[in-house]
Amino acid sequence: MARRRNTFFFGVIGVFIIGCTGENQKANTEINREIAKPNIVYILADDLGYGDLSVYGQEKFDTPNIDKLAKEGLLFTQHYAGSTVCAPSRSTLMTGMHTGHTFIRGNKSNTEEGQFPIKAEAITVAEVLKKAGYRTGAFGKWGLGFVGTEGDPNAQGFDEFYGYNCQGQAHRYYPSHLWDNDQKIIFEGNDSINQVVYAPDVIHAKALDFIKENANEPFFLYVPSTIPHAELIAPKDSIWDKFANVFEERPWGKDSTSGPRWKGNDYGSDTYSAKGYASQEKPKTAFAAMVTRLDKQVGEIVQLLEKLGIADNTLVIFTSDNGPHMEGGADPDFFNSSGIVRGRKRDLYEGGIRVPMIAKWPKQTKAGSKTDHVSAFWDMLPTFAEIADADMPKNIDGISLLPVLKGQSENQKKHDHLYWEFHEQNGKQAVRMGDWKGVRLNVFDNFDAPIELYDLSEDPKELNNIAEEHPQIVTEIDSLMKSSRTVNEDFPFQSKS
Repeated sequence: MARRRNTFFFGVIGVFIIGCTGENQKANTEINREIAKPNIVYILADDLGYGDLSVYGQEKFDTPNIDKLAKEGLLFTQHYAGSTVCAPSRSTLMTGMHTGHTFIRGNKSNTEEGQFPIKAEAITVAEVLKKAGYRTGAFGKWGLGFVGTEGDPNAQGFDEFYGYNCQGQAHRYYPSHLWDNDQKIIFEGNDSINQVVYAPDVIHAKALDFIKENANEPFFLYVPSTIPHAELIAPKDSIWDKFANVFEERPWGKDSTSGPRWKGNDYGSDTYSAKGYASQEKPKTAFAAMVTRLDKQVGEIVQLLEKLGIADNTLVIFTSDNGPHMEGGADPDFFNSSGIVRGRKRDLYEGGIRVPMIAKWPKQTKAGSKTDHVSAFWDMLPTFAEIADADMPKNIDGISLLPVLKGQSENQKKHDHLYWEFHEQNGKQAVRMGDWKGVRLNVFDNFDAPIELYDLSEDPKELNNIAEEHPQIVTEIDSLMKSSRTVNEDFPFQSKS
């Protein structure tokens, strides 16, 4: 009996100890979360214009979850993408260098699948944060080097990647496959005829899993969504139904008299291409449904952070990679996608490069605040490095935005100027210097082509070229266009002659 009593006694003590240990572990987890380095979630929309969010003036549909980010955080009114198209914009984001210095300066395919790879010597934001103890994950569209090359996301600092490696393949929302690190994941329900698996939903689920799996350690989550890039297509669910009969869908695109409003490269056609865009009878409905779906996914990310008790120690940023597109039947004029500025994707006018950006960081960013601080993608690497107390790479163009994020604008260093170059449409350059904006077109015909000059404080739509009135400013901008770049043999920027 005594032995049984002792067994019972020690059993009770064991349960008590286990219970205490469990409570201590829970308490320690909460303490660790409080003292841990901040998590960073960076959500990048694809071809979303400055005016495509209701908080930035969109009136055709609402984006309540993204608007809530702004209500609870900081809204940037003068933030710029790295470029006016996908790959170079992402390269500036990853490296902290603008398009005059970064490794990838244009959209350039390397093989049938994948883009020209970013160099091995590039120091990316993922590498910086990984070295500082962060778990790093990218979920969405990569576009900086195919699997197995030096540009593979796993070779550039990301512990986990899931999504489209190739931005050409990412044209299709019902792809035949995605990539899970170096493993090709085949979607048997998707082929050149059938559409079963909507890729953005699968990618979103993987991003949520990444948050759950890494909730107790600092993480960097990069979510380069494909929405709302063409093709314009979305599941016929409750989100679609919300807009199905809202808009007048007038003829658009190649077939302006009959059939689909956008006649594209259809699933099941004899000429089907993985890099094409499907026909869309209701492109306006599809666009509104896609942005609404993206807004819902942003809300679910924030809600999960709150549910896991890590929202207060997480910086969430939402932005877009460049201005609005016109492919696949898109109608940016109808939606006023460029908002208060002029231009679209592939322009270096404001509409091609000025993008929405919202940052929410509880206890750090002031709820409902705005800033007109002029910033750009290449500022993200130094910002995240400072937040993580990580080593800062040398010879970058970015400036940390930590002071402005914390509401300490008086301590925020400013850029002397911002620079862009674009390697399509006969070559373009742009410089922003204070409120002055210089744009040079047809560079490949003439490296000394006339510079258009605009005063953005008076003329944000860049309608009034005042170059003749300010020759000294034009000369200064011309000098910056010539001095702000280095030679890149992989992406030559040179005259046709």
